[in-house]
Amino acid sequence: MNTMKKLSASLITTSISNPKARKRARNRRSFLGAPLAIGSVVFVMVAIAQSALAQNLVRFSGGVGVIPTGSANTTVRGVVAAGQIWTIGDLAADVKQDGSIRLDGQGLLLASGNNVGGNANQSVFATLFCANDGNIAHSSNSAGVPLEVDGDFRIDDTLSPAPPNQCTSPVLLIRSAGSGSWFAAGIPR
Repeated sequence: MNTMKKLSASLITTSISNPKARKRARNRRSFLGAPLAIGSVVFVMVAIAQSALAQNLVRFSGGVGVIPTGSANTTVRGVVAAGQIWTIGDLAADVKQDGSIRLDGQGLLLASGNNVGGNANQSVFATLFCANDGNIAHSSNSAGVPLEVDGDFRIDDTLSPAPPNQCTSPVLLIRSAGSGSWFAAGIPR
């Protein structure tokens, strides 16, 4: 036991009293540590980027407002059009494979009638349709989010039921929380 104590004390004393040995050991640690740390950071960043890209299902950029004609021609995927003309300034939406949706809309306002330029105190929700699953309605919370006075809104929710892993011929409708009719549609990108 005493021999072990003497040996470890001798090693400690040697490493402390020999500055060149300390410098070589520190240089070896630095030489190996820097590339390892950089490699780890790069690996994590690539993994996160691939994960984020793999989860995108469909994107929408821009939108069109509804112009009701009173005929069935304005019904989209079984959803009737709103009773008045609506316009939308801009729309951007990302839908992920897990059904999460992040949608920003700007300027969703009445474009006709006595309340032209107003939001009609509406609340809205989003519905995604995919042709490859029989056009099932995948919707955010149907209670909706209220339109701001200027028609701006944000939906940050999860669609239910979750959409399929691939979405062909996607259609995204912005709908009235009251009647379920559609006010605007997203333009797929």
